[in-house]
Amino acid sequence: MPQVPIIMPQLGESIAEATVINLLVKEGDRVEADQDVIEVETNKATMNVTAPGAGRVERILVKLNESYPVGAVLGRLEVTQEEAERLGLDATKEPALPANGNGTQKPAVQARVEPTVGGLPVPALAQGATYMSPRMKARMQELGLHAADLAGLAGSGAGGRVTIQDFEKFIANLEQNKLTPASTMRVAVADAMRRSWTRPLATVARPICVDAMLEHRKRSEAKPGPALYALRALAIALAENSAPAGRLIGNNIVHPTSIDVGFAVEAEDGVLVPVLRNANKIRLAELLPRYNELVTLARQRRLPPDATGGSIATVTNFGTFGLTWATPIPLPEQTLVLGMGAGRVVPSWDAAKNQFVPATEANLTLSFDHRVLDGGAAGRMLARIADLMAQPEKL
Repeated sequence: MPQVPIIMPQLGESIAEATVINLLVKEGDRVEADQDVIEVETNKATMNVTAPGAGRVERILVKLNESYPVGAVLGRLEVTQEEAERLGLDATKEPALPANGNGTQKPAVQARVEPTVGGLPVPALAQGATYMSPRMKARMQELGLHAADLAGLAGSGAGGRVTIQDFEKFIANLEQNKLTPASTMRVAVADAMRRSWTRPLATVARPICVDAMLEHRKRSEAKPGPALYALRALAIALAENSAPAGRLIGNNIVHPTSIDVGFAVEAEDGVLVPVLRNANKIRLAELLPRYNELVTLARQRRLPPDATGGSIATVTNFGTFGLTWATPIPLPEQTLVLGMGAGRVVPSWDAAKNQFVPATEANLTLSFDHRVLDGGAAGRMLARIADLMAQPEKL
């Protein structure tokens, strides 16, 4: 008698595999068409796989708590010739798998109509660890791992999915490498960056002339760093229009209640972000003592509670590392991060003198949550910051 496969169906648009959690029938049972035969669990729900037709359960090919991709053969039904024809299948005279130990063989079953789309019905982007089975999630949680930790793991499942077998082999291979524990700060930074990367981020940039800023700094009794000039300019620009620093929560933009701006300080094995409160209301010279104090405390990892958290944007001076261009990532609770690169002397056209003259130029970058801000608005914000930095006496 013909045999019909029980196939793992496509259980949802983004589902590429499921875990068998219960067998509702056993080998030898008779079933009706569309009868529930196997209970499976996806990363969204618990569902049932049904029998494709009426017949006898010839073989069950799956194990409990194992994950199987969409399109996998979970078992086989022995059906009558009439039932096979009703299902649109033909029994061929070619031999198939042995039915029992006496050497007799069952005829194979093939589809009359060729499929119009080749391959398994798995979403084109369902690759790597994008979607994970409940079993996989539980195992990763047990080991304290995240999906980002599997970014370099090629999967062998449907659509390139990482299966539980791929995962366990990956974990076993890790033990053959040198492993050192990550510091608490490094783990915290990694967690913040993972959460930040769940948003669509973009960056705009423009070069600015910093000669006026450098001259102002030279004349000042105290010597503000470039990052503080940028922070003060950003604070004033946001006080004029706070919408770019708003956060999208559901269908609402949450505007900041105060202009509290953070700045990045490199500490041992990580970065800390002290916060200057109401930076738009305090002039540059008055901000400097508090700024210097917080830099020292951050490097000692002794920041007071009132100087951490709650900021609406961050300033980072990556130019201190000799970098001229970078794309910093905003903190998860922020929409903006303003970056400043190293200054370089470049030829600049002087229309009054009708000739090129040397000028010190640095790149400003503004990275932002693209859900809240578009390129035009980000560009205007950056232009306003550049304009303010060109007039340091107003800061």
